[in-house]
Formats: sequence, structure tokens, C-alpha cells
Amino acid sequence: MAQHTSFNKALLAAFMAAGFVIGSNAMAEPQGLYSADELSDANVFSKSNPDKKIGEVEDILLDDAMRVRALVVETGGLLDMGSKEYVINAGKFTLETRNADNLEKLEYIVHLDMTKEELEQQPEYTNDWWTQTKAAARQAWQNTKEGAASAWESTKAAASNALDNIGGALESPGDEVEQGTDQREDKMGTEQ
Repeated sequence: MAQHTSFNKALLAAFMAAGFVIGSNAMAEPQGLYSADELSDANVFSKSNPDKKIGEVEDILLDDAMRVRALVVETGGLLDMGSKEYVINAGKFTLETRNADNLEKLEYIVHLDMTKEELEQQPEYTNDWWTQTKAAARQAWQNTKEGAASAWESTKAAASNALDNIGGALESPGDEVEQGTDQREDKMGTEQ
């Protein structure tokens, strides 16, 4: 239980530091502080049928920057038998806050920008999904890192080449002036 509380405190601190970005119309006005504990198990409704609960929040997925990337929504099944969990990416849901001024009565309601049928077309939250998504995210980060390094090397090489060209261009007139000066001195020396 102490580990769960520590995790929730860490998650709450991450929300405060990174901002709780869920969607462009997530709320009428930003709340400034959110509770991961209260969001977990929040009721989920479809915007097309806001009076019928279609699930609840089972998990909150964060990226490396500790930003909310998705919610896991559990649907169906009595006593979790036959229930399924779906990954709903940020931007496909909004968050409604109720009683924001009272921690004891604080409540969140999640509204999906999809029907229940569309929800069931989202990726299922399984170990295979987790493993594949982690690998893809890691690879995307590696590609970005390599791309940034490659861009830096290309920029550095181009800047070095440009400086070499400028240096060469400045040397050429300098050499010509020096040769002209030498020739004049030679000419003047022979005239005297």
C-alpha cells in the first residue's frame, strides 16, 4: 500500500511539472492540479451518449517526459469477468472535473470522442501491445536521436566547408595582392 501511495505522489508531481495535457477541450478552464488517484476508476462516457456509462479508467499511460499519453479504459463484464481494456490516446477524450475545490468530493468524468463501437476498435491493452509499443517508442526515440546527431554532423561539416571556402576565397585575392606587390618591388628595384 505504501508503494501505491508513493507512486501516486510521484505521478501527481509529474502531472504538476509537465502539465496534465489531455485534449484541447479537456475542461472549461485549466485546473492546475489533478489527482491520478481520483482519475483512476473515473467513469467513462461517450460524447454521443453522455448519459450511459461505457467503462472506467483502469490505468494512465505516461511517456518519458511524464506527460499523459493515453488512458486505459475497461469495459463490460461483471466483476471483471469478460471485461476488456482499450488504449485511448490523448486527444481522443476530454476530462470533466467536478467539485475541484474539495479534495474529499473531487470527481473526474471522462468523455470519449467516439462511440462504444469505435472504442472497441481501439487497441486492446495487452502484454503484446505493451511490448510492441514500448519497442516502437524506444526505436522512435533512437531514430530521433540519430537523426539529430546526423543533422548536427551535416551542419558542422557544411559550416566547416563554408569556412574553408571563404578562407580560400580570401587567400586568393591576398595571394594576388602579394604577388602584385612583389612584382612592383622587383620592377622598382630594376628601374633604380
